[in-house]
Amino acid sequence: MTEKMLARVAVSSVPYAADRLYTYLVPDELIGSAEAGKRVTIPFGRGNRRVEGFLLEVGREVATSPLKPIDAVLDDAPLLDAKDIRLVRWMKARYFCTYYDAIKTILPGGVWLQYRELWHINAEIGAEDALSSVAPDSLEETLLRAMLSAKEIERTALDELGGEKTAKALHSLEACGLAVRETKLRQRLQDKSVRMVSLCVSAEDALAAVEPKRRSAPVRYAVVELLSREGCLSSSEISYYTGATMQTLRGLKKAGLVEFSEREVLRVSRYDNAPAREDIVLNGEQQAAFDGLCALLGLEGGSAALLHGVTASGKTQVYIRLIEEALTRGKTAMLLVPEIALTPQMLRRFTAQFGSDVAMLHSALPLTERYDQWKRIRRGEVRVVLGTRSAVFAPLQNLGLIILDEEQETSYQSENPPRYHARDVAQFRCAQNDALLLLGSATPTIETAYAAKNGRYQVFSLHKRFNDLPLPKVLIADMKDELRQGNETSIGHALRAELEKNIERGEQSILFLNRRGSARMLLCGECGYVPQCPRCSVPMTYHSANERLMCHYCGHSEAVVDRCSECGGLMKRVGSGTQKVEQELFDLFPKAKVLRMDADTVGASRGHEALLREFEEKNIPILLGTQMVAKGLDFENVTLVGVLDADLSLYAQNYHAAERTYSLLAQVVGRAGRGERPGRAVIQTYHPENEVIQAAAKQDYETFYQNELRMRSLRRYPPFADLFTLTVSGLEELRVIAAARTLCDALRYACSQPPLKDLEVEVLGPAGAPVVKVNNRYRYCVYLCGKGGSVLRRTVSEYLLAFYARKENRGLDIFADCNALQ
Repeated sequence: MTEKMLARVAVSSVPYAADRLYTYLVPDELIGSAEAGKRVTIPFGRGNRRVEGFLLEVGREVATSPLKPIDAVLDDAPLLDAKDIRLVRWMKARYFCTYYDAIKTILPGGVWLQYRELWHINAEIGAEDALSSVAPDSLEETLLRAMLSAKEIERTALDELGGEKTAKALHSLEACGLAVRETKLRQRLQDKSVRMVSLCVSAEDALAAVEPKRRSAPVRYAVVELLSREGCLSSSEISYYTGATMQTLRGLKKAGLVEFSEREVLRVSRYDNAPAREDIVLNGEQQAAFDGLCALLGLEGGSAALLHGVTASGKTQVYIRLIEEALTRGKTAMLLVPEIALTPQMLRRFTAQFGSDVAMLHSALPLTERYDQWKRIRRGEVRVVLGTRSAVFAPLQNLGLIILDEEQETSYQSENPPRYHARDVAQFRCAQNDALLLLGSATPTIETAYAAKNGRYQVFSLHKRFNDLPLPKVLIADMKDELRQGNETSIGHALRAELEKNIERGEQSILFLNRRGSARMLLCGECGYVPQCPRCSVPMTYHSANERLMCHYCGHSEAVVDRCSECGGLMKRVGSGTQKVEQELFDLFPKAKVLRMDADTVGASRGHEALLREFEEKNIPILLGTQMVAKGLDFENVTLVGVLDADLSLYAQNYHAAERTYSLLAQVVGRAGRGERPGRAVIQTYHPENEVIQAAAKQDYETFYQNELRMRSLRRYPPFADLFTLTVSGLEELRVIAAARTLCDALRYACSQPPLKDLEVEVLGPAGAPVVKVNNRYRYCVYLCGKGGSVLRRTVSEYLLAFYARKENRGLDIFADCNALQ
């Protein structure tokens, strides 16, 4: 048997249960253009509908069975290189996603194509013959008449006519040759270009040609004179300087004097307000860390390190010097930050140091700018990428360094398929590129600290603040005493006194409350009724700005009522959010301006950068916000930090609750006293004796780490075992519970057999998710806890496929997470 050129194709729109690489024949005419990493159109399924696919393997093999041929290759150059394809395979295996989920995560939205499936009557048969060939008053006749009236019609419009029966009817019409299907596609985002104009003859000849009519056609002469002097200019520039219209330019082209061309324009924001470049001088601790990290750059197989430094210890200066060193060695570098709010400050600083070598990537950028930044990076026009979680996929070539600042933050883990963690992806990319992964944090995760203490990461510590600045003095205020004294507001007496001092001195304060809205919920004082979201199993939050109850899970909202719908009693507001605290601050300090920063105030028109710039430049006394103000911000005039409810995240239904609380408190306290004046912090809590709050107040990470590690060890939580969460969801709660129970029983049996039996795998559940119902879908979880991650991953993958194969599970969904942070 002769070998043929075959391709392994990842197919779009394929569910996880059917996701694999499908083998296609590469026709002779496409052999030169069919390369791994390019998109193709292929016939797929019994109906041979045209769909998009990605070539992941191409090579000569012996075909053991008849194969369908590829229709067309869509890209001139591969969008994925060999390393990207290995990353796609790794993500599919690790995060239980489809090939296309992984590919769409790696590539920007601007590269994807829009498909239009168009139908029309076969011109060779004709409308009359086609209509006479089908039964009167049938769906086929209805579809043909729709095609006739519209010349050609989109599939979506035909689906509205026949519903679920449309596909079968169209297949019949196509098989009989009565109707023809065409697929038209275009790139979702077009490259932006401008029309350029240049002389196509010498300047002397061009001027000589227009000289005779200089007085009667002065604009033509002015255009030629301008181009003779400046060379190539855009048509808009020529129009601006000479007043020439496109008609004038076309006339010059027709006369053979000028020619048109297209030049691509990148839609990238300019950042002209960058400060002057600073010469960074490291102190002793920073220099020792920098020297040790330089030794790790470029090691074969990659390396990883932890830079553990207290807040304001100067980790950013080490980052910049390390990036400079990587660039000097001919490498590229990437810095990831957890919050979009941190990128403006970082970008100004990095632009000052590296100029146009820096590109920024994050989800708040317009889609056009993200696409054009990606093109700049891919072409090698920039060597430093700054961004949030998704920037970890930036197509930097010759990668030498990836830095994750504030590596403990949960925002580095995606909540949508594939549920990747930026740290894991960065580690994989560093291993591929012999690069260094640097994790920076004042409060590293327990897993990272454990890996560092066991030698997986090298550790470099910064024990003191930069320039020997003291850590803020922290006061823990017991809010139970405030209630006893009749103070029902969110601002205790101690914090109020400190705010008054700051306002008098002209110093700034940051107040942190990790709950937006006005009140946590409404409560009937007579019968205890609480208005719940009709689509989710949570109370709705009261927002005073629009006088509505809103669900923070699905977005449902409804007008506030003063009387209980059950008994007619008065509704009371329970709990506090940032809106209510803002009003309380206005009442306490009527002359002091308060700037609120949460998801309700940060929008498309007034983003993080604008709010933070206003806070700094106008010296606004108080910045009140959610966790977007808790980390990374560096303002010299902020001398006071107030934590309004330190217990809010302490008792959440997640084994990361204590770690998250410690990190948030330590980080927000560290925003104070970063300038010449000393800082203070007030932590308000109902449990002042709690060891997590005590450790955070003292910035005593080691004590917290040892206490938390003992608890994790007793409960077999990570890092002592892997915790897999399999979540079953559906519209009918009883069906979801039954499916989760069947899955749980099957996993228990599997874990009683080798090889899982030897790993002491524990199966827990089924149990409701922390929020059981979200957007009308019920969610129940099954948990697997044990060592041997690769064996467990294969087991989880097998049972996900088996779940979808069961007929009784139709209409239900399942997804899996490993060591989920959310």
